[in-house]
Amino acid sequence: MKTLRKLLGYDDKFFDLLEASAIEAQGSVQLLTELLRDTTKCPTMDAFVQTRRKDKRITEEITEELCKTFVTPLEREDIEALSFALYKIPKTAEKFSEKFILCREALGGVDFSRQLALLEQASAIIVQMVRQLRGRKHLDALKDQNSRMHYLEGEADKLMLELIRELYSGKHDPLRVIINMDLYETLEKIIDRCRDAGNVIFQIVLKYS
Repeated sequence: MKTLRKLLGYDDKFFDLLEASAIEAQGSVQLLTELLRDTTKCPTMDAFVQTRRKDKRITEEITEELCKTFVTPLEREDIEALSFALYKIPKTAEKFSEKFILCREALGGVDFSRQLALLEQASAIIVQMVRQLRGRKHLDALKDQNSRMHYLEGEADKLMLELIRELYSGKHDPLRVIINMDLYETLEKIIDRCRDAGNVIFQIVLKYS
């Protein structure tokens, strides 16, 4: 029966791998939260590098399985698109952590709490959406989650404009403006990556609805 399910494209390995990738993406956001909220520790890149490498191995395994599997539960292009979309989340988080650690001393206590709150919600939604993809029967729930994701991305855009307005007020040192702007933009990209992954999931489900 198990062999027959595989031949008919019901093998769960792709869903397992995609869920594992989504969990690593969420883990990278949790690492960001620890990095930005705990100022007592000496920050390092190690955890971010390990998370990104682990997710890269998952992405490579998905690619290998696509080459070896005759029938897949979803279209190959969709599996690959979602795999790469998920991988970009920890990859971008690693880029932010690298920039933050390099210029940490020059920041002067910048508050990233509002961006972190949005990121935590966005990454949690991605995990939920990927898990529901396995059944491909939760169109209404996925539609609501995708709408929520776009709302969070819109809130991130509004916050970005607010922060830019403050940076351009003339009250800050030019170097600090440049550093903060780069960090703000990179954080916003992480939410954009979550939105992109959500869009891929929703498009996949629409094909099977």
